Amino acid sequence: MTTRIRNINPLQLGIVYAVLYALLGVIIGVCFALIGMVASSMAPSGAFSFGWLSVIIFPILYAVIGFIAGLIVGFLYNLVAGWTGGIELTFTTSPVGAAAP
Repeated sequence: MTTRIRNINPLQLGIVYAVLYALLGVIIGVCFALIGMVASSMAPSGAFSFGWLSVIIFPILYAVIGFIAGLIVGFLYNLVAGWTGGIELTFTTSPVGAAAP
């Protein structure tokens, strides 16, 4: 069975991107926090470090950027799909319990 994606809801895509980017922001924030802890332990006292604050800032920042990117990508996809016909997907079905080909 072949189907085409001809239209994407940009708002829904923005929400999905926001959640994905927020998860990525958590991972990057934890990495920055760990690096900051190591760096601050080697620096003289009073040195400023993002530390664990990056675990809060990065997910929020990435979620906002992801939402905006999702809106833009959704609108652009709909525009291009109108010109090209969209992405063609092929689906196969198999009985329950059967091995996939």
